[in-house]
Amino acid sequence: QVQLVESGGGLVQAGGSLRLSCAASGRTFSSHVMGWFRQAPGNDREFVAAISWGRGNVYYADSVKGRFTISRDNVKNTVSLQMISLKPDDTAVYYCAATRFGMTYDVRDYDYWGQGTQVTVSS
Repeated sequence: QVQLVESGGGLVQAGGSLRLSCAASGRTFSSHVMGWFRQAPGNDREFVAAISWGRGNVYYADSVKGRFTISRDNVKNTVSLQMISLKPDDTAVYYCAATRFGMTYDVRDYDYWGQGTQVTVSS
């Protein structure tokens, strides 16, 4: 059974920071790309960031580039998303996901998903 569990969401004022974490268990993710997605009410789920396990290659959506940083700990099997300079438009449920497909921003390529964690940015 593959499990991804997110934590770290909450309420923050615009300009503030939050750090999300995702703990992976159930199998080895050494060959998986890990990603973060988000979904605001009424919107489709959208790509935020992704990181490969082996070389640590990263990829960001343009909307978060320079403000968000994705990282991973291969020993603990965790992936984190450091978010700074948060904006009200960043308000969404944030999901951790994993794929064997390779570096991709397409939500359809991801095999495993967490339950999501709410991030709310007030103006």
